[in-house]
Amino acid sequence: TCVDIDAEKIERLQSGEIPIVEAGLDDVVADAVAAGRLRFVTDPRQAAAQAEIVFLCVPTPQDEDGSADLSYIEAAAGEIASSLQVGAIVVNKSTVPVGSVRVVEQVLQRPDVEVVSNPEFLREGTAVFDFLHPDRVVIGGDDLDAANTVAGLYTPLDTEMLVTDAASAETIKYAANGFLAMKISFVNAVAAMCEAVGADVADVVEGIGSDHRIGRAFLNPGPGWGGSCFPKDSRALVSIAADHGYDFSMMRGVIEVNDEQRIRMVGKVAQAVGREIVGEQPLAGVSIGALGLTFKAGTDDLRESPSLAILEQLADAGAAITAYDPTAVGELDRIQQHRLARLQLAESALDVAHGADVVLILTEWHEFKDLDMADVASAMRGKAIVDTRNLLDPLAVKSAGLTYDGVGRR
Repeated sequence: TCVDIDAEKIERLQSGEIPIVEAGLDDVVADAVAAGRLRFVTDPRQAAAQAEIVFLCVPTPQDEDGSADLSYIEAAAGEIASSLQVGAIVVNKSTVPVGSVRVVEQVLQRPDVEVVSNPEFLREGTAVFDFLHPDRVVIGGDDLDAANTVAGLYTPLDTEMLVTDAASAETIKYAANGFLAMKISFVNAVAAMCEAVGADVADVVEGIGSDHRIGRAFLNPGPGWGGSCFPKDSRALVSIAADHGYDFSMMRGVIEVNDEQRIRMVGKVAQAVGREIVGEQPLAGVSIGALGLTFKAGTDDLRESPSLAILEQLADAGAAITAYDPTAVGELDRIQQHRLARLQLAESALDVAHGADVVLILTEWHEFKDLDMADVASAMRGKAIVDTRNLLDPLAVKSAGLTYDGVGRR
């Protein structure tokens, strides 16, 4: 039984409509509903009263000081506290700071109910695959029987099961995301160095990624990391450490490199049209065609999107921007309308090139890779392509009479 207080969302789910873009999720939901194993309701108390295990999957947004806001998870726990069965297990599935199991226990005030941590490690866009083929499942709890009961839910999956204490499980989630963010910031810094010394980052990544101690994953240069997890989890990791007397300076550096990367991408666009980002409205009169708004391909999620952050800076500099994204027209479009207001939204990828001085690749959608560069060149006013995802073939771009600037590419 899935519960949400948003009646409109529940109504859409009940009618078979999935409100987010996520590969394969519609089939999973349809099959489970048809088999009678899945239903959607708006009453958390009734659902909790019938459940042996309750997963708390609510947002934990970033507070002003960088810490995680636990108000949603506290509210959810408080709402179900009196309805839970004796012996029920409450599971923190949300990304929560170390010590949150204790917070939920204090809210519940139910010594006959156990609280367990079970962080998720799913990637947006491939969440269904990742759930069915996990690298590991992490369960944290001070009551071993309760932790093993939750672990038993994952028995059909062929994977490593790590059962530990609650604090360790909560730390694993933040540490994993922090490390992945560090890999991305590292390769972006290496890409900047490649541009300075005349090296090609593609070859450099091939050379270091083939080392099994390092690995190839998350070594793709780009406009910086974003989304609903890495930004808030990285800052929360710094905040958690500070709360316990440790200055996590390395993580602060990772965040700073990510912020600098977005500024570097803005500089690339300015350089491509012979301008500098100095003074007021330095890009006045410049027309930009932007490809991609979501923080990554395969999702319609605009939260903490580096694409939007970069386009906002370009708009602040006076540029006129036409943008296209295959999916940024759904649920989160309404939330982000104020950020999209200064953009002219196009209906196709090629449309953004019409009259553009520069075409800017921001999200790695495959359809952008398949664009006919001759058609793009014919539609443009200028000749510059800035590829922040290293998605395009530089030779194909140049053979169409266009200039190419990637991230660390020679």
